[in-house]
Amino acid sequence: MINTNPSNAMRFRTKFVMTAVFSILFTAVAANFFKISVLENKEYQEKANDQHFASISITAHRGSIYDKNGVALAKSATVYTVFVDPKQFKEDKKRLSNLIEKRNLDKANGTYEPKYDEEGKEIDALPASIDEVIDQVTEFVSVKLEISQRKFIDAIEKEGQYVKLKEKVEKNTVDEISQYFDDLGFISIGYDEDTKRYYPQQDLAASVVGYTNGNVSYGVEAYYDEYLSGIDGRTISAKDSHGNALPYKYSKTYDPKDGSDVYLTIDREIQYILEKHLKEMSDEHYIKNRACAILMNPKTGAVMGMATYPSYDLNNTGELNTDMLLEKIYAEENKYNPTEKETEEFEAEALERQKRNKCISERYEPGSVFKVITAAATLEEKTIDTEKWSHYCSGVERLMDGNKPFDIHCHERYTGHGVVNFQDALTKSCNPAFMELGKILGADRFHSYFEAFGFLEKTGIDLPAEAYGDIPPLVKTDSREAMSHIDLAYSSFGQCETVTPIELITACSAVVNGGYLLKPYVVDKVVDGDGNIVLKNERTVRRQVISEDTSEKMRQALENVVNGNKTGNVYIKGYAIGGKSGTSERRSEKEVMRNDIDNNDTEGTGMEYGASYMCFAPADDPELILLVLGDMPYAGNQQYYGSSVAKPCAANILEEILPYLGINPEYNEQERENLDIKVPILTGSSIDDAIKQLDEKGIKHKEFGNGIEVVEQSPMTGKSMAKDGCIYLYTEKLSESEKMVQVPYLIGVSPQVANESLSAYDLNYVAKGVLSAQDGTAVKKQSYDGGTYVPRGTVIELEFETETFTD
Repeated sequence: MINTNPSNAMRFRTKFVMTAVFSILFTAVAANFFKISVLENKEYQEKANDQHFASISITAHRGSIYDKNGVALAKSATVYTVFVDPKQFKEDKKRLSNLIEKRNLDKANGTYEPKYDEEGKEIDALPASIDEVIDQVTEFVSVKLEISQRKFIDAIEKEGQYVKLKEKVEKNTVDEISQYFDDLGFISIGYDEDTKRYYPQQDLAASVVGYTNGNVSYGVEAYYDEYLSGIDGRTISAKDSHGNALPYKYSKTYDPKDGSDVYLTIDREIQYILEKHLKEMSDEHYIKNRACAILMNPKTGAVMGMATYPSYDLNNTGELNTDMLLEKIYAEENKYNPTEKETEEFEAEALERQKRNKCISERYEPGSVFKVITAAATLEEKTIDTEKWSHYCSGVERLMDGNKPFDIHCHERYTGHGVVNFQDALTKSCNPAFMELGKILGADRFHSYFEAFGFLEKTGIDLPAEAYGDIPPLVKTDSREAMSHIDLAYSSFGQCETVTPIELITACSAVVNGGYLLKPYVVDKVVDGDGNIVLKNERTVRRQVISEDTSEKMRQALENVVNGNKTGNVYIKGYAIGGKSGTSERRSEKEVMRNDIDNNDTEGTGMEYGASYMCFAPADDPELILLVLGDMPYAGNQQYYGSSVAKPCAANILEEILPYLGINPEYNEQERENLDIKVPILTGSSIDDAIKQLDEKGIKHKEFGNGIEVVEQSPMTGKSMAKDGCIYLYTEKLSESEKMVQVPYLIGVSPQVANESLSAYDLNYVAKGVLSAQDGTAVKKQSYDGGTYVPRGTVIELEFETETFTD
């Protein structure tokens, strides 16, 4: 019998609906539970951990940076982050307040019994009131941490258990604060260990070492940050339901892994020599756009020294060392009376440029040093017969720009060089001759060698912010015209293209090292905390550009450049050196571009110049190669040439570095005949023995006094002087005035006249940079100014140069 009761049917439908609803709800809950517990488990776990665990980071000690000999250039010292626990501070305050109130009550009741030490001072004396304590604590902390009192007051009034007061606090300051709070019985001040970066050598190699302040970094500090920074540790502690940290047993500490140490290929002593002589060059020639120098091993690519002057103090990176860069920006922007806002912008830009490594981050026209590349390409391609080829230089080369004649001058602008062969063209640095060599090579081959020598790409040096060179393209693009025959002419002697110093010295290394283009590097190795070498840089060949045979011929040709014009190049007695000077018009600079309206005639247009010199030694098997650049020297006295500005600087550098590296001189016959003599020890000897010793060595001498023993001599032992110099022997003590003579003015005179003049004044000399017997030279500098009074026999150092060499 079928049940047709309506109430039963209704109950059935209700049960069905409820079952369906509950099924849907259960499915939704289950799906959400699956989503939270499985799909989004990590996210919710982190949220839970944030609620149940407190985490404090422990900073890893950053690795140190050393020079090749282990001299520290960058180190990390332990400092501290000082924090306050506001909750504990309130409890400390309440406890001390209760003690003060009890003391005051005991005093009122007459039951207070103070204790005194042997000197009669009250032991554990309490302050007058808790307000007085808080005022004293606030003032003490603000003074010691150099923060405002308001900051400390706000910190202790906050909720929670951790408010940071100051980072990078020195240990002695932390010790003072700790002792102060211990004396109060307060436990609410805490300290987290941290590290602070400092640079013991201050501004030495600043553009290479770089710096880091946690947010930005430069130099090696930036490039090798992955190795230097290490891995921070962490302390994780449990929190109760109110968010308070549970006791220490509920915490776990993961120790930090300190960073690895980095060892440079740079030698501190060599770096110092580079920077010292760059400063001398910059000061003497009023360099406007900084100077730089690179010393490198051409066989490996290891950088032995890399300097930019002016440098800056790595411990004080927010301060301009000089106004040089600021004045350069004024010139670029043509703003010599800037507004206050403009001054702020210019100073910020100058600060940023000061941190830039000029050797790798700035381009310039290389000038005649680039003739080394053109010459190497010519020899490699055999486009001329070097034994037969010649070119007539009249001082100007006329090219046609459409129907308009276009004149390009040689540096021997008015007389020209006449007929020159390949070696003459290089030695005399003849622009028209190299224009002809470039023309014979052709734009395609010239361009291919520009690229092959690495000028259209970064060298890959292990430093950040490297730039690379530029030259007009072979094919017209949307933004540039294709290389014209005039561009090719200028490029052949280094005027149309721009390069970086690191690109140029790397390319020149390839010219003299057998033809191999190498990857330069400034870091030798990276060593971890256990002494393991985790990275080692070695010689890396990018490609071979020219043959061994071509490279050998170029070494000989560049040595001939020096020997063929010793006064215009780096010549040092006893050393075989190859080299090339360069002077370029800095047309790529903003102020020059603005002033240079007619680029066919630069006179009166505010032209600036780049003065450079490249050299290597020993010439037959180079162990080092050097590039010096003085960017935009003072041009008013016409002494802006590479041979006048950069060459003397390069000579001074090599004169110190060659002996330092243990590269001993090997004198040829002419040099031996004119070799300087070392002054022997004669003081304390009998006058007869001293005279006999000097006579045997063929050294001239004069005696003063009637004694039998030499009590004083001039020059002193250890000094060097020209072989025809004279030693002055004193057998009696004379007054200072009796021994003094006046130095003559010698600038501009020949070696012979200089020698005769000094001899007449009872003085000696030593020639710097050339043989004392060399003709065609004149004194450029003397170590003591004319009119100065010095002891008789003093050695005057003379620097000679040929004034007519202008390249």
